Amino acid sequence: MKRADKDMGGCGLIGFINRDGKRTGGEAIIRGIVNMRERGNGLGAGFAGYGIYPDYADCFALHLMCDSDSALEEAARVVERYFLVRDHGEIPTRPNPRIVNPPILYRFFVRARPEALAEGEMEEDLVVRTVMEINDKIRGAYVFSSGRNMGAFKGVGEPDDLADFYRIDEYGAYTWIAHTRFPTNTPGWWGGAHPFTILDWAIVHNGELSSYGIDKRYLESYGYKCTLLTDTEVVAY
Repeated sequence: MKRADKDMGGCGLIGFINRDGKRTGGEAIIRGIVNMRERGNGLGAGFAGYGIYPDYADCFALHLMCDSDSALEEAARVVERYFLVRDHGEIPTRPNPRIVNPPILYRFFVRARPEALAEGEMEEDLVVRTVMEINDKIRGAYVFSSGRNMGAFKGVGEPDDLADFYRIDEYGAYTWIAHTRFPTNTPGWWGGAHPFTILDWAIVHNGELSSYGIDKRYLESYGYKCTLLTDTEVVAY
C-alpha cells in the first residue's frame, strides 16, 4: 500500500516591541523575517506595524483587498454610509516581478458617523460590524486590517518580495510583527496570508487549530463571519 505523503512546514514568525515607543523603520523586521525564508513556501507572507500612521492616529485605518473595481465601489459605499472619511487612496506599492496578479489594495482613514452608532454602541463595535458586513456580503471585497494607527500588509509571495511590493521599508513602527507561510490544509491566497487582524489586534500563527470548526461556529453565534478560509482568523476574533 502506498503511503500518503504530506508536505509539512512550520511557518516563520517574528515580532518586537519598542517599550519606549520609539518608531523603528521597516528594514529591521524585513531582515528578521527574511532569515526564516526556508520556513515558508512562497504561498503567503505579511507584516503588521503599530504607529505607522501618526498623521491619522485617531482614525481607524481600513485596508481593503478587492477583486474588481465594482467590488471596491460597493465596499466604499458601505464605508461611507457608516463613517466620516478623513482620507483615502490606494495602498502604496512598487512593482515587483515576483508579485503577480495582486488584488486592488485600498485604504480608508475613518471615524464613525454619530448617527450610524446604535444605542450604546462604541466606535469599535461599528468597525467590527462593518468589517463583517463587507467580508460576508460583498463578493470579492475583504477588509484585512481595521485598527487605529496600525496596519497589516499581506499577500501571496515570499516575505522579501512582499516587503518590497508594499514598501515596508518606508514605514516606521514601535511594534512590528511578520510571518512567512507554509500552508498545509488551507489555500494559499491573498486573504489567507498572515497577519489576521481585527481592530488593534494582529495575529500570526504557527501550526494548525484542530478545533477550527467548533471555534468558527461559536464565533458565528456572536455575529462574527469567518470568510478568509484559514484557521488563524478565529484567533483574531
